[in-house]
Amino acid sequence: MPETAAAPPGPPPGNAQWDRSFFGHPRGLSTLFFTEMWERFSYYGMRALLILFMTATVQKGGLGFSTSKAGSIYGLYTAMVFLLSLPGGWIADRITGQRRAILWGGIVIATGHFCMAIPRIDTFYLGLALIVLGTGLLKPNISTMVGALYSKDDARRDAGFSIFYMGINIGALIAPLICGYLGENINWHYGFGAAGIGMTLGIIQYVASARFLGTAGLTTTGTADDVRRFRLGAIVAAVVIAAGIVLTLTGAVSLTAEQISDVFGVVLIAIVILFFVWLLTTKGYSATDRGRFWAILVLFIASALFWSAFEQAGSTLNLFAERNTNMHAWDFPLWGLFRASYFQSFNSVFLIALAPVFAWLWIALRRHDPSSTAKFSIGLIFVGLGFAILIPVAGGTAVSPWWLTLTYLLHTVGELCLSPVGLSAMTKLAPVRIGGLMMGVWFLSISVGDYIGGRLASVYETFPLPELFGIVAGFCIVVGMLLVFLIRPMKRLMGGVN
Repeated sequence: MPETAAAPPGPPPGNAQWDRSFFGHPRGLSTLFFTEMWERFSYYGMRALLILFMTATVQKGGLGFSTSKAGSIYGLYTAMVFLLSLPGGWIADRITGQRRAILWGGIVIATGHFCMAIPRIDTFYLGLALIVLGTGLLKPNISTMVGALYSKDDARRDAGFSIFYMGINIGALIAPLICGYLGENINWHYGFGAAGIGMTLGIIQYVASARFLGTAGLTTTGTADDVRRFRLGAIVAAVVIAAGIVLTLTGAVSLTAEQISDVFGVVLIAIVILFFVWLLTTKGYSATDRGRFWAILVLFIASALFWSAFEQAGSTLNLFAERNTNMHAWDFPLWGLFRASYFQSFNSVFLIALAPVFAWLWIALRRHDPSSTAKFSIGLIFVGLGFAILIPVAGGTAVSPWWLTLTYLLHTVGELCLSPVGLSAMTKLAPVRIGGLMMGVWFLSISVGDYIGGRLASVYETFPLPELFGIVAGFCIVVGMLLVFLIRPMKRLMGGVN
């Protein structure tokens, strides 16, 4: 019998390396893509309105807060959204698994948005609190599951995160146009309600297509001791929250929003310091893991600075659009007056246009692909340039909208160099048993950045804008240049991970 060539082996069941049914990527990526798209629709739809709603007069349906108070609340809220990703990642790793954490997180988020649709101050704060809790469960774990679809040496990994990131920005693109239109033109609370509907659609899609995820996100690494710790922590948190509510309602404790934000800032810094001390001193990790932990610390600092500038889109730059930009320059015949919240879609327009280009670029540069550190450097420089170009016009009151458009374009280039790359780097650098927790560290860096960005918005009316924008631009560009000198040391610390 003559010899014949052996037939190529078929794809092993459930092996993502062979699964290319979603634009060349695993089919499970589509499930996570659309879930995150709707979650980001809800988040960015509400965020586009938040500081505008708080600073709008009571006669215009707003809360009538000063920019100092509104900026403090905004920074506190956005920082808490990402801070709770740390316990959210731990809970998923040890207690629930990523799959259930995402589901319950989405349900809580939707409930929070519907609370904000009710025109009451108490439901406003309750809604913010629920969104914080729900996002802490959903956000780190859905990104971790994206990483779980690929092996660590899969060349599609960074491209997969770029596609996932495009899903985020489809939601972020349409959200300000829909929620912003409803909120600024009809009723603020209609905009918040629309955000809740978006999250509800995301939950339905997630449940309906969960079968494509295979076994990803179902396993946990927790022990009986972890369950006991979780229950004790939940009880302590409930008692502290209940005590805070009682003390506030009885007038025993009276703190301003600014004072609460200051206290939170101190606590946030303490959390960061204590976490990295714990991480770097805990036994049971190899020398390679410890080197990677130091690399994560460097990326953490760079990420926090980047997001402190970038996330001013919803605070400082949103106020700049409303108060210093000539909104009539881009009026639409049918759409009416161009609104400040619509600018929040610009970043997403550029991301959707450029994300495929960057996804192709990282694959095309496979052998000469810049390291994660180099990409972080580029990201910081571009976000700094976005503020630098506003310095000459920052003192105006009828600035052309093209200036903000260019700022968002530069910020987008920086984001594409840093954000999806940072997500991917965390999944590659983290030991498997703390994958969700380390993704929480990435979002902790965003929490620090968001807090700083919110506090900068609180001085919008009291600090000269050219100086404010100049300080932000200077810090980002200088640190971006410093990272260039750390590229080689970081490669050694990362232990073979690019």
